[in-house]
Amino acid sequence: MGEGMRPGERGEVMVQPGLSLARLCFCCMVAGGVQFGWALQLSLLTPYVQTLGLPHHLASISWLCGPISGLVIAPTVGLLSDRCRLRFGRRRPFIVAGCIIVCFAVLLIGFSSDIGSAFGDTKENCSTYIGPRWKAAVVCIVGFWVLDFGNNLIQSPTRAMMGDLSGKHGCNAANIIFAFWMAFGNILGFSSGSIWSWHKWFPSLMTNACCEACANLKGAFLVAVVFLFLCLTVTLICAKEVSLSELDPTCTWRENSGLFSVLEAFRRLPAGMVSVLLVTSLTWLAWFPFLLYDTDWMGREIFGGNPNGTKIEIDAYTLGVKYGAFGLLLNSIVLGVSSMFLEPICRKFTSRVVWVLGNFALFFAMAVNTALILISKKLYAENMNAVAGELNGVKIAALVIFAALGFPLAILFSIPFASAAQLAMNDGGTRQGLCLGILNISIVIPQVIVSLGAGPWDALFGTGNIPAFALASVLALSGGFIALAVLPTPPKLSNNYGYGPVQ
Repeated sequence: MGEGMRPGERGEVMVQPGLSLARLCFCCMVAGGVQFGWALQLSLLTPYVQTLGLPHHLASISWLCGPISGLVIAPTVGLLSDRCRLRFGRRRPFIVAGCIIVCFAVLLIGFSSDIGSAFGDTKENCSTYIGPRWKAAVVCIVGFWVLDFGNNLIQSPTRAMMGDLSGKHGCNAANIIFAFWMAFGNILGFSSGSIWSWHKWFPSLMTNACCEACANLKGAFLVAVVFLFLCLTVTLICAKEVSLSELDPTCTWRENSGLFSVLEAFRRLPAGMVSVLLVTSLTWLAWFPFLLYDTDWMGREIFGGNPNGTKIEIDAYTLGVKYGAFGLLLNSIVLGVSSMFLEPICRKFTSRVVWVLGNFALFFAMAVNTALILISKKLYAENMNAVAGELNGVKIAALVIFAALGFPLAILFSIPFASAAQLAMNDGGTRQGLCLGILNISIVIPQVIVSLGAGPWDALFGTGNIPAFALASVLALSGGFIALAVLPTPPKLSNNYGYGPVQ
């Protein structure tokens, strides 16, 4: 692509200007802002809804709306952004709308306890009341669902926009930049979630219905809103999209519109896309039990706490959640560093091999997590005074696992998306948003399965998070072997996976 205008038979047609690598980096800054809120969601919301009275085996239900909306929203928005002819650009209108929805949801979650109290929850001070607050729980879950809706609205257009703007830098660079901003947002989000001083810095956040833990959640989410608007502003300034009307004034869409068009697209996927979708689904199916319960696992099994137990058990659970957020911070640091080395690693070993190794690494980590739970339970059975004790070998090992999982997570955040984007470009480049939206379906279906099944699966055995983690280890191992069997063999698609020029 060049710069400026080029003559055509029907007049002048604008060409998307080439961007410097530095400017391309800032085009994707909004991904960091969105991931800030997502990191808070991952680290704090499952424990928080349990403090409002939602039982552990039902906590995963609160995650359902995200994948359900993602089944329809992501591919539909991807398709609409491919066809959008607004002068503001193809992708940016959807990104702005999604960010506004995310900010509204974040505020709803942060103030859920106060809203619940206003609508009839207990008037007793939160420092003494430990019973359920159902109205606050409903408001929190609704906010949770709206937040996931906004995230799904942003995801496909943002990744597609990076592919549109990548130019000579290619899909490889675009997805590495995206993964880096996700890691950066995670680092800030998990740092914010592990800071337990928001209520001290902003004492006005504490109310009769919102004590320390709630005020810290509220403060972290308010910071997330400010940061998201900052990131969105930078993205809108740097990502100067040329509208589809200017890129190709003669372009007309002859296909059907709406949901039918999305369904029709499944029959005409680029070559190799089905394998990418299958392996992506298996990989996410193994990941979601950990993503849903990571900080709950730290608070409940590793630190021996209980969000609905005695004062000592509640304090132990809160401390575990705090250390879990710190573990996720370490995870994000490793994720960010790993993302910068993925390209040379994939060039040497091929992306297929690296993807498989990521699944095997996840299998090992989930197996170790299961073993740590069993060891921790034995230790607490022998010494109940250790519940709120200092860090020991088991807790340190759990933090090491958190950090080590950053490498396979970097693989998951980049290779599948780079693969889909490159396959779409090889197929003509007009369906990038739609292909990335369809890839999102292979992510949200596993989330639906885990959200519906993880709680009842754990409750069936009555052993906390052990069954979910044990099953995740089996799925990760199976996914690795299946990836070896079905992913295209190098060198046929190794470059098409976004880690090298297309031959």
